[in-house]
Amino acid sequence: MKVVQAVFGVFHHFELAHQLRRRGHLQRLYSTWPWARLKREGLPHSLVHTFPLLHTSEYLLGRTGHAPPGLLSKLAAWNALAFDRYTRSQIPRDPDGYPDAFIAISGAGLLTGADVQQHGGVFICDRGSTHQRFQNQVVHAEYKRWGLPLPLSKPHILAREEAIYAQADAITVPSTVAKRSFIQMGVASEKVHVIPYGVRLDKFIAVAEPPSQDAFNLLFAGGVSLRKGVPYLLQAFAALRHPRKHLAVVGHISDEIRALLPRLPTEDVTFTGSLPQSELARLMARSHALALPSIEEGLALVQGQAMACGCPVIATAATGAEDLFTNGIEGFILPQSDDPTQALTARLQQLADDPALQLAMRSAALVRVHQLGGWDHYGGLWESLLQSLTRA
Repeated sequence: MKVVQAVFGVFHHFELAHQLRRRGHLQRLYSTWPWARLKREGLPHSLVHTFPLLHTSEYLLGRTGHAPPGLLSKLAAWNALAFDRYTRSQIPRDPDGYPDAFIAISGAGLLTGADVQQHGGVFICDRGSTHQRFQNQVVHAEYKRWGLPLPLSKPHILAREEAIYAQADAITVPSTVAKRSFIQMGVASEKVHVIPYGVRLDKFIAVAEPPSQDAFNLLFAGGVSLRKGVPYLLQAFAALRHPRKHLAVVGHISDEIRALLPRLPTEDVTFTGSLPQSELARLMARSHALALPSIEEGLALVQGQAMACGCPVIATAATGAEDLFTNGIEGFILPQSDDPTQALTARLQQLADDPALQLAMRSAALVRVHQLGGWDHYGGLWESLLQSLTRA
C-alpha cells in the first residue's frame, strides 16, 4: 500500500508519516514549509517535497503584526490553491506512480484528491478540528459574547472545506466531539472516522519531583485565545481560594486576548510566551493540574502530554478529553457550557483542597497515557483504516 500526504507546515502529519514509513507505506510527503524547517522532523529529504514560497511569506508577514487581515486571508487562500495545484502536478511525475491513498490536511488537496480518485486511489481529508461551519458559528458567538469585533469573514475557506468534505472518500478527526460536529452539519456518520492523536512518550515524562502540596501550581498551554477559553480560565483562577496559588500561561497571546486583558484578572499569573517542549515537559511535571477550558477544538495535544508528565487535566468536553481519560479518575471533564467559569472554579478548588486526590490523579494519568500507546497506537489505527478503504 502506497500513501502520499499533503500538509500545510507540520502539524501532526510528520508523526503520521513516521508511522506510515515504519510500516512500509509512505511514498511521499508534501509540505508548505521549507526544508530548512522540516529537516528537524527526522524524515529523509528524498521523501519530503516542499512548496514554501506563499506559506512562508504569509507566516513572516503575520509575525510582523502589521499586515492587513485581508492580505493575510488572500495569501492563505492563494497558498491553499497553489499548493493543491502543485501536488496535482507532482504526483503523476512520481517514479512510484499514483498512490493507493492520498491523505491531505483539511483545506488542502481538493484537485489532487479528485485526480488520485480518477486513477484508482482514495482521498482522505484529515481534519484536526470540528466541522468548519460549526467552528465558525462557535467562534463568532464567542467574539460577540465578549464584545469584540468579529474576525474577518472567509466564505471562500468554508466553501473549499465543504467541497473537500463532499469529495473525500473518508474524513478523519481526532475526537468524538469533532465527529459529532460533522454529523450535526449533515455529514454521514460512517464517512467520519475518529483517530485520536498520540503523545511522544520519550519526550514527555515525569522529569521532576511531584509538586509541593503547600502550593497550587496551575498550567495552561496552547494558543492564548478566545477559542481556548482563556478569559474563563483567568476568571476561575481569580475565584480560587488558596494562599500559594500560581498560574503559568504558556503560548503565544492572540490579538483578541491582548485587547481583553485589561478587563481580566491577572494577579498571580505569569505569561511565559511559547516554550521549548523540554521546558514545557518540566513545567507540566511540576504543576498540580493543566486547565484547558476550550470552547472549540479537535483534540488538544497538550492533554496527553500533561498526562505523560503526571499532571492531571481539567478540560471542557470541547477539547476531546473524553477520548483520552475518564472524568474523576485522571482529571476532570467539564460539561459543555456557554460559560465554564463556575464549573472550572469548583474543580480547581476541589483539587487544590485535596492533596490525596492530586496524587491519585497523577498516578492514574501516568497509567492511562501509557495504556493509550503513544503514536504507535495512532499509526496502527491509521493502517487499519487505510487497509479497509483501499482493500490493500
